[in-house]
Amino acid sequence: MHTAFERAEYEARLSELQRRMSDRGLDALVVSDPANMYYLTGYDGWSFYVPQAVIVVLGEDQPVWIGRAQDRNGAKLTTWLDDAHLESYPEAYVQQPDVHPMDVMADLLRRHGRASKTIGVEMDAYYYSARAHAHLTRHLPDARFEDATLLVNWQRIVKSPQEIAYMRTAAAIASQAMGVAAQAIAVGARECDAAAAIFQSQIAGLADKAGDYPAIVPLMPSRERTSASHLTWVDRHYTVGDTVNIELAGCYRRYHAPLSRTMALGRPSKQVEALAVAVAEGVNEALGSARPGATCADVEAAWRKTIARHGFVKESRVGYAVGIGYPPDWGEHTASLREGDGTVLSPGMTFHLMAGMWLDAGGLEISETVLVTETGCEALSDFHRGLVVKDS
Repeated sequence: MHTAFERAEYEARLSELQRRMSDRGLDALVVSDPANMYYLTGYDGWSFYVPQAVIVVLGEDQPVWIGRAQDRNGAKLTTWLDDAHLESYPEAYVQQPDVHPMDVMADLLRRHGRASKTIGVEMDAYYYSARAHAHLTRHLPDARFEDATLLVNWQRIVKSPQEIAYMRTAAAIASQAMGVAAQAIAVGARECDAAAAIFQSQIAGLADKAGDYPAIVPLMPSRERTSASHLTWVDRHYTVGDTVNIELAGCYRRYHAPLSRTMALGRPSKQVEALAVAVAEGVNEALGSARPGATCADVEAAWRKTIARHGFVKESRVGYAVGIGYPPDWGEHTASLREGDGTVLSPGMTFHLMAGMWLDAGGLEISETVLVTETGCEALSDFHRGLVVKDS
């Protein structure tokens, strides 16, 4: 067994979660979000394409991991749980039309005395399907089900010292990968080859710390494709005058530190230059406003007012809580840096301050992973903040 944290930290997380469950009137919680499973147990396997869960029962001193039989050894190797709390379902339940792994999970809850109790489920988790819910409720007809989608996510929002240390390592990997991107993206190079170089840097990590696979692949549209926010690479060669948006992340022990920059191959257009000045100034103002006691809306307002002075408007949020991530997302789905979000910042919170601007004629991105400190906030990466201009 090799976990990312000491057993005491996992036990403290479980105790706090059970307190939150009690406050919500939940007798059990079915956790299917892989990030939440990792947070509670350390389980780390690429097995989320089939149903799996961590089941937390009020009053019990360990949760139960349950997944596909062939993945049980993976749970044994990566979690802090003893053998009695590792369960599995047979292969006969994998991708079958008439039975479902939730049939077995329902039986597990019944054996733990929760067949007629209140059970929380993560209704909006990526890997908790409508069919999974139908089978679970059908096999526990006397139970009451409650949507507890973000119960664990909100618990994760303030990071422990060890979590922050992992995110600092992820940020160093991100800075290194962005440096590789700045070298690989050049006139005459293929976009796919630049993407391959970025991937290699992300996975290789630092000299003494291996990188992990990020929850999102490098997003790196060029030319007119920079007007879109979530495009990857294509099979074309970079040319003089291209601008390229690069959004990537360092990942270490499943903790992410995203980082975005825009490159110009040759002299950028006046619009790109003006946008870069506005966005960089807006990021700096947002960083200056982020401190304990401020709200997420306060940070967004500082950004919005700054870019407005330059004649720009951004309707989408400018950031979100970030940390543990599995495909398809590294965000925590809780607090967002946007108008109306009254979440109060406190030390240990981490956000992806994502100052992307996507206009019809093209876009620009500058982003930072930031840590709320005792006195303000800190950008975790150290890559030059601004437009990256590369002579052609």
